[in-house]
Amino acid sequence: MNLNATMLVQFVVFFILAGFTMKFVWPPLMKALDERAKKIADGLAAADKGKQELAEANKRVEAELAKSRAENQTRMAEAEKQGLMVIEDAKKQAETEKARILAEAKAEAEQEMQRARESLRDQVASLAVKGAEQILKREINAGVHADLLSQLKTQL
Repeated sequence: MNLNATMLVQFVVFFILAGFTMKFVWPPLMKALDERAKKIADGLAAADKGKQELAEANKRVEAELAKSRAENQTRMAEAEKQGLMVIEDAKKQAETEKARILAEAKAEAEQEMQRARESLRDQVASLAVKGAEQILKREINAGVHADLLSQLKTQL
């Protein structure tokens, strides 16, 4: 065989094979590769979009958390103010009640003292009357009168 003829036949077979490959094998491969590249690009775009949405959602969550914290702080401050007001009101009521109780106790003590004075006056008057009766029943004598007065002193 001739080397040139062999080469020529190999060139023809090569070009036929290349043509066949380019016509029937290459387009489906390129189509598959293009579809794969498109799927990858779509996936990356979706991932980027997801990251962006996640970042936006995180920002919204942080904003809501900040808002909630601010609301909680204002509510806590308001609750503290109300608590202090309740305490102050309770103190005022306690002071008022204290003053009322003290006034009642003083009035009661005054009444008790008045009753004791009245009772003491009644007892003194009764003793004076008894003493006068005893003095009038006996004859008028300075020594006896002194003895009666000393007895009255001991009874008082």
